[in-house]
Amino acid sequence: MNPDTYSEWLRRQGHHVYRTPSSYWYDVAPHILQAFPYGWLIEPCEEELRELQTKDNALALRYSTPITAPEGMVSYHVILEPPYHLDLLKPQARNGVRRGLSNATVEEIPFERLADEGWALQQDTLSRQNRLSSMSKATWERLCLSAKGLPGFIAWGALVNGELAAALITCQIDETFYVPYAASRQKFLNAHVNNALFYQVSCNLLAMPGIKSIFFSLHSLDAPESINEFKFRMGLQAKLVRQRVVFHPIFRGLAAQPAFRHTIHWLKERFPANSTLSKADGMLWFYANGKLPICEQDWPKCVSEQREKYLQKTA
Repeated sequence: MNPDTYSEWLRRQGHHVYRTPSSYWYDVAPHILQAFPYGWLIEPCEEELRELQTKDNALALRYSTPITAPEGMVSYHVILEPPYHLDLLKPQARNGVRRGLSNATVEEIPFERLADEGWALQQDTLSRQNRLSSMSKATWERLCLSAKGLPGFIAWGALVNGELAAALITCQIDETFYVPYAASRQKFLNAHVNNALFYQVSCNLLAMPGIKSIFFSLHSLDAPESINEFKFRMGLQAKLVRQRVVFHPIFRGLAAQPAFRHTIHWLKERFPANSTLSKADGMLWFYANGKLPICEQDWPKCVSEQREKYLQKTA
């Protein structure tokens, strides 16, 4: 599978997709473009970015770039590379996997089943993250069914007595598998179904010929860092990168004003369930911090141990 197949999945959902010399982009929100594949580290020139902004009247662009890039917020990708097996996990995670595998069966499931039964999982997941307003049932069904028949897309489920307890969507792009969605039912969490699902699917994917890594997630704009604690306990790694947010020239001056950023942040705190405000606040935070010298930025906790080593190397 190549990025064009992933592009088709996005188009089936109603997104606009653009190709530029450095990457692919899609409208993750109205007038907001996100680069993909998410694991690509790109350094597009300013002319390319200006041309891209005109295609969708884009107010903002977001992409990952190397840690050595001159601008961008210090960030990370959550990834997994081989080797990966139980002996590499800490005792707590290892016991969780064993308990989960004793309670649940992990297998591929049809996307039709994920579209139907998976909505209860997705609702539970969004509720735990205080993001219920970010997706509707119709949107969930469309994104699941849009993957049907596309090469490289697989739906995985953890089943407890035949009931869908947790699920993942994975897709292959070149030598990497991506995990665009993960969801689980609250009532099954004590059965460690997530441990079983993440572990077994990871082992299955890394065992496929030619697969070198699994990309699980970007550093989120609005979710707390704790959202990734489970993944790190499961042996996933934080890859050091920078994320850059580029605003349209007509909006750039406003985005640079501390008073404007503080207002958006206050509104986000006042209306925590509003996903648009949460994302806007995150975009402004990434933008402002990305303008600072790398030595003056607050590094995310999961990569903070790499800070001194990196700064000494580049001094």
